[in-house]
Amino acid sequence: MRVTQSMLAGNMLRNLSNSYNDMAKYQEQIATQKKISRPSDDPVVAMKGVLYRRNLTEVEQYKRNFSEAYNWVENADTSLDKANQAMQRLRELLVQTSNDTYDAEQRKATKAEIEQLKEHIEEIGNTKFGDKYLFNGTNTTSKPLDVAGGVYPENDEAVEIELSKGVHIKVNIDGTSVFSQEMFDDIDDIISTLENENSTGDDINNFLTNMDTHMTNLSNERSSLGARYNRIELMESRVSEQEVISTRVMSDNEDIDFEKVITDMKVQESVHRAALSVGSRIIQPSLMDFLR
Repeated sequence: MRVTQSMLAGNMLRNLSNSYNDMAKYQEQIATQKKISRPSDDPVVAMKGVLYRRNLTEVEQYKRNFSEAYNWVENADTSLDKANQAMQRLRELLVQTSNDTYDAEQRKATKAEIEQLKEHIEEIGNTKFGDKYLFNGTNTTSKPLDVAGGVYPENDEAVEIELSKGVHIKVNIDGTSVFSQEMFDDIDDIISTLENENSTGDDINNFLTNMDTHMTNLSNERSSLGARYNRIELMESRVSEQEVISTRVMSDNEDIDFEKVITDMKVQESVHRAALSVGSRIIQPSLMDFLR
């Protein structure tokens, strides 16, 4: 095959064009810090990137869910602690007034304090954060307690939040057990007994067993809540590790090795300069150049 001057010039120009394309690719990678700018650059990297990015998005959503879970659990635990303190104080008053040495005036003062404790416990039962009531199951928009109106918690369904793929954790407690109608009825009976001047210490002492039962229900719910809180903390640690791993895997797939790309860019620049130098020798002056 006869090699002509035009063939040499054409090959040189085509190779120079490819060299420009390679330098443009390296320049774009350095500017974007990414291996590809469009799926057509490398379909395999692009498809893996979609999968890794979806996994990272899921992990980030789970991390946001932990904030919601902590809101539920921590607010519920704080409320139960206050309710337990109120119940403890109510029990202390029962023990004190069960002594027959207490006169009518002392029992009247005790009754007034128990009435305040009852209202305090009702307020705790209506605790909410944001616009959600904590102790009415999944019916978070309805006020669970209105003792005067005869309204008590009825919804005992679990409020569950997904904290890992396919793993839902209950974040509320059973308000029907802790703030039951039976408990408030017992408190009302205690108040009525203290109002009765003919009641004896034994009459008051009979309520201790019921109060202990209600306090046990509260303690059981709080213990269950504490166990779930510990699990949430463990799951959060695991999800945080997953986020680090997902970020690293996505970076390995998409991000450039900066030092390597810089080196390749320098090599390509040297090759391009050499190609230009050689090309200037290939393109010889033509007869037209001499006629100008």
